[in-house]
Parts: sequence; structure tokens; C-alpha cells
Amino acid sequence: MGTDAKTAMKGIDVTDAAASRVAKIVAKEPGKSALRVSVEGGGCSGFSYKFDLVDGRNEDDIAIEKNGATILIDELSLIYMGGSVIDFVDDLMGQSFQIRNPNAVASCGCGTSFSI
Repeated sequence: MGTDAKTAMKGIDVTDAAASRVAKIVAKEPGKSALRVSVEGGGCSGFSYKFDLVDGRNEDDIAIEKNGATILIDELSLIYMGGSVIDFVDDLMGQSFQIRNPNAVASCGCGTSFSI
């Protein structure tokens, strides 16, 4: 259970539930090895999170490895996500990855869009 030094400085955390779900999803997807989380411009609040299954790591990726799961975040997205917690929630509203981002000053109901 290691964390990249740059990630530790930015304080990105992955819950056990999120790590477990990533590991299960990747195990069922041939050729995929990690979940990439990135921040893009757009969405109803200015920025949005994007989740992709990928087969490799880019040079600028920071890797978070936990409980057999790998989550990749590029350095640019890391700027917007410092101090965040990546979680997986399974409740009456459905199943989804959620990011609790202390940098976000507003978010919308979809849970994937935010503003800084």
C-alpha cells in the first residue's frame, strides 16, 4: 500500500471502498490496468471529473496504489484535486465514484462538476 511522494504532498486519498471497486472493475476488463481520474474544463460548474479505464501510465501520471488497485492522476489534474478523497458510494441513489474536493467552492447535483 504505497503512495507516490508527489501525491502524498498533495494529500490525495483513496478509500478502501474505491480501491476495492477499481480492483474489481479492472479485473473484469482485459488489457486494462488502472483507473485514470482527470479534471477537464466544462461541466455545469466550470470543471468536471472524468473517469477512464486505461492500459498504461503516462509520463506525467501520479500513481496511487492501494489494495491491489491503481489510480492514475496527471500532474495538471492534481493541481485541482489536492487534498481530495476519492470514494466509491453504493446507496439508494445508485453506485458511483465520488470525489470530496476541499478546493471546490461549488458543485452541482450530478457530483462530477465543480468550480474553484
